[in-house]
Amino acid sequence: MGKKSRVKIQKSGSGATPVVTPKEMMNLIAELLQKCSSAAPSAGKEWEEYTQIRGLVEKIRKKQKGMSILFDGSRDDYFPDLMSWAQESGASCDGFTVANFGTEGYGLRATRDIKAEELFLWIPRKMLMTVESAQNSVMGPLYSQDRILQAMGNVTLAFHLLCERANPDSFWLPYIRSLPQEYDTPLFYQQDEVQLLLGTQAVQDVLSQYKNTARQYAYFYKLVQTHPAASKLPLKDSFTFDDYRWAVSSVMTRQNQIPTEDGGRITLALIPLWDMCNHTNGLITTGYNLEDDRCECVALQDYKENEQIYIFYGTRSNAEFVIHNGFFFQDNAHDRVKIKLGVSKSERLYAMKAEVLARAGIPASCVFAVHCNEPPISAQLLAFLRVFCMTEEELKDYLLGDGAVNKIFTLGNSEFPVSWENEIKMWTFLETRAALLLKTYKTTSQEDSSMLEKADLSLNSRVAVQLSLAEKQILEKASASGRAKRLHFEKKLEEGAPLPRYEESDIALLENSDADSKLPIILRKLEEVEEGQEIQVEEHSHFLNGDKAAAGLDQEANGGLTLEGISGDGDSALDSIGSSTQKSQKEVANLSAS
Repeated sequence: MGKKSRVKIQKSGSGATPVVTPKEMMNLIAELLQKCSSAAPSAGKEWEEYTQIRGLVEKIRKKQKGMSILFDGSRDDYFPDLMSWAQESGASCDGFTVANFGTEGYGLRATRDIKAEELFLWIPRKMLMTVESAQNSVMGPLYSQDRILQAMGNVTLAFHLLCERANPDSFWLPYIRSLPQEYDTPLFYQQDEVQLLLGTQAVQDVLSQYKNTARQYAYFYKLVQTHPAASKLPLKDSFTFDDYRWAVSSVMTRQNQIPTEDGGRITLALIPLWDMCNHTNGLITTGYNLEDDRCECVALQDYKENEQIYIFYGTRSNAEFVIHNGFFFQDNAHDRVKIKLGVSKSERLYAMKAEVLARAGIPASCVFAVHCNEPPISAQLLAFLRVFCMTEEELKDYLLGDGAVNKIFTLGNSEFPVSWENEIKMWTFLETRAALLLKTYKTTSQEDSSMLEKADLSLNSRVAVQLSLAEKQILEKASASGRAKRLHFEKKLEEGAPLPRYEESDIALLENSDADSKLPIILRKLEEVEEGQEIQVEEHSHFLNGDKAAAGLDQEANGGLTLEGISGDGDSALDSIGSSTQKSQKEVANLSAS
């Protein structure tokens, strides 16, 4: 199996571990927990709260300097052990090897030609680190008594990872040693690097992610030190913030949903070796084979010997990639920015507009997405804007007029405008709204582009600026698209062009078109969410990246199981609480609420 594991306690720069009394540390932990559990700050005070929490965390980190467990040597030293362990455990290892791809980090390199759709990689269940394997480990007694762990599977995985890392005889040690010792998630950013995200749509999630992680660490530090069931955990003498941050990022970037052994439920898992694959545009190519009880991956495309093997993580925006995976994907075909819209309850026509929207399956207040591609808006957003801009007479026509029920099907279809005036209004609204959102940023696109030309820009700073620039470019395109559409429909109105009318025979056009804008709104799964709910990544938010990843599971109509990515918004810094019993909901909410 290769060389024996070499675990060491990291030493501080002076060569001595800082002296800190248990009472002093517990006082700091209590202060941190109290600060992180206080009510959400008022608007505009989020950054101030973040710096205060970060200041407390830095005090704790300074006291804990030299106490974290690290492995000797570099990460490269442990990849041969990883491959040997995987092969001995029944995984496929004959078509690839782990390699360093420079700016992309580590990934899988083909050692032979691999054909598209060829099954080249499988990982048996026994290699996976799961919530179930955690329950059967040394942390089982604590899991059985702590409602937070029971409700938060991702936190359970993080603790499982830390306990196994501290066990020199752990079955998973070859995998754990191969993980990065640091990540590029915002949890590892310097404060000035986080500051570059101010003004972006990602910043609120980044600040919440840090607060949630700090709150969880404080809670579990106290638990580890005081709970009787935690007395045998190898974390009792060394459980630093850096340890927890590492475990959180390891899980956040790599966690996957798989079926339980009986196929009856979904559970969380870390899937060794397979999580080394980097991301590219494409389709989901990984599933879970219940019959053989293993994760299976087929090739996304043809790969020649020595080429890097990629998989598709799913339709994540770059904000989601940055926050939850720690990288920016330059050619992201699914990039988008969020736009919050709602019909004012004080508006005279509110009731009528809300009713038309309800019949279309759209809430009156909702968070939508503006996309990087043309058209920049989805069928849902098109339908919402049309209703938002309707006159009283137009609303009556969609509520009471001839064929009112059928007309609902046309709201998200670009082929059937409500009226030329309505089209002009809605595209003008989009043009103006996008332009106003652009003014909320701290910098311009030109300033971002200039900053990216600086050779001394840190990696994290570069990612932050790239994200800021990408958001602006999407909004600029949306504003330009709105203007072009407005001019187009103004010309239609001026020419007195006849308005296309929906006929019964057009139902085939609505149902069978591949174009999103032509789908009947009422027949589509609504990708946007109501105000106050978390935004979930649409369709297949797929997994992994060499140093970052995530995946989930969906039951398809044909009965096959397809692994797809967990929504980043649902697992922000392990803040998702999953399901919990009624009895424990209050306790869970106190720990997990933003």
